[in-house]
Amino acid sequence: MSQRVAGKVALVTGAARGQGRSHCIRLAEEGADIIAVDICDRIDTVTSYEPPTLADLEETAEAVRRHGRRVVVRQLDVRDLGALEAAVTHGISVLGGLDVVVANAGIAEFGRAWELAEAQWRELIDINLTGAWLTARACVPHMIEAGKGGSIVFTGSLASEKGVANLAHYVAAKHGVQGLMRALAIELGPHFIRVNSVNPTNVDTPMIQHPTLWRLFVPGVNEPAQADVREAMKGQNAMPIPWVDPIDVSNAVLFLASDEARYISGAALPVDAGAGAK
Repeated sequence: MSQRVAGKVALVTGAARGQGRSHCIRLAEEGADIIAVDICDRIDTVTSYEPPTLADLEETAEAVRRHGRRVVVRQLDVRDLGALEAAVTHGISVLGGLDVVVANAGIAEFGRAWELAEAQWRELIDINLTGAWLTARACVPHMIEAGKGGSIVFTGSLASEKGVANLAHYVAAKHGVQGLMRALAIELGPHFIRVNSVNPTNVDTPMIQHPTLWRLFVPGVNEPAQADVREAMKGQNAMPIPWVDPIDVSNAVLFLASDEARYISGAALPVDAGAGAK
């Protein structure tokens, strides 16, 4: 097997399950040691799906270890800069450096813009956008001081580029993440730290696989099941699939983290089955 990020250390936020777990495993498969962090707790304004747990985060860590890589695990909230800084400092002390940052932590809830509670708006923006900035804020000084360059990859979305009904706060946050990515790419270019994002369509994770979201796609069905929404979700994409798998996004993250993308910075890489072209 190739070792496209051999000898590198990668921090991944939102690592307990879904895309974050997949990113940890894919990077470990290709030779990286991992700093895996996640809140592993309930978010007050998120009621549509269950939160990740400490057991989920440990499952991610075990998967990394099975690939022969080292892993440092920390339960934290990406809204807490002090906790992020402590985790980064500890991870570097154990693993020897920091080369790749995957700012992936995020939440989603649903509702029309004018009906969202103020707390829903603020909490999602704080986690999805400010949390991404705080992750960079905690990591960048170490990467600059090390003088080895590096790669930062933000989890964007199809919603980074276009409007989506019932997700105004999420759309605003993901547009913001894309702007943050582009500004950081300019600021960090002189240090050979590349900054990019991956922008997926719907991804097969707990964040979308629940009845609250399914009802938005098939509003005439009282108790929708996953099978009820497959055709409706296909209509969002150019390719006839309802969603992509986490590994599809992880392969894009791996590419952007690797030296194969050594002169790619400020790019938003779609993993969207052509949805952005529609």
